[in-house]
Amino acid sequence: MDRSRPALLASLAIVAVVCGPAKASAGAPFLPHQALYELSLVKSRGSNPVNSARGRILYNFSGSACDGYTSEFRQVSELDVGEGKVLLSDLQSSSWEDGEGKSYRFKIDARTNDSDSSPVDGIAERSGDHITVKLKQPEAKTFTLDGSTVFPTEQIQRIIAAAREGKSVLELSVYDGSDNGQKVYNTLSVIGQPIPATRDVQSPDPSTSNEQMKSLPRWPVTVSYYDRDTQKKDGEQTPVYSMSFELYENGVSRKLVLDYNDFVIAGALDKFDVKDKDAKPCK
Repeated sequence: MDRSRPALLASLAIVAVVCGPAKASAGAPFLPHQALYELSLVKSRGSNPVNSARGRILYNFSGSACDGYTSEFRQVSELDVGEGKVLLSDLQSSSWEDGEGKSYRFKIDARTNDSDSSPVDGIAERSGDHITVKLKQPEAKTFTLDGSTVFPTEQIQRIIAAAREGKSVLELSVYDGSDNGQKVYNTLSVIGQPIPATRDVQSPDPSTSNEQMKSLPRWPVTVSYYDRDTQKKDGEQTPVYSMSFELYENGVSRKLVLDYNDFVIAGALDKFDVKDKDAKPCK
């Protein structure tokens, strides 16, 4: 593995932010909601086998284009790596993103087994052709990113926009505050043909039976994350991880599959609640 298992568990939870609703666009409006994903092992491969995996992600989204969007989640995951070894990860995260993608605030706190927590706290502000990141934790630090970099909510907004235009590929650089708050990922999104709302669902879940979701189309999407600081070898680069999901046009995701190269985890949507009371129109 290119990264330690604790880091993989942490980034697994960070992925939940990416699966949140996107900026409102023409068509379906933004949908504040709460979702509970049940995690399980799909397959294990390579020289570091994982015998089993289980866990949950509880995700909350609220806000508006005027007030910005708030994402909160907690993930607890357990990996059985053999020889009586179990890795337990407990991660909590909260973030707020400006409706126009100009500002991004984030707090992340992770624990693995009995280790001390490793909090990350910072803010990123877009100005002109660059982004200034100011970290409070794990250490006070200020640095800049290229202005073409996007935050997680805008990333999903752009995927939805590309899907509406019939595009099948989208490349973006994404900053989400993970890996001590200093990591930028190059991402490649592959978008499949739209799934009409009238098509029968082979594996139904609470989102497919929800009255507000039944009439909405969705797209199969796979996003691969590459370490921007790793040099390509022979013109190719292996992603750090990739994630697949079905993305509704209102930003809700279902059928998560998270591929970390030597093991794959599925996230089944177990509970889904629409938060109508949080949906407020802009003044």
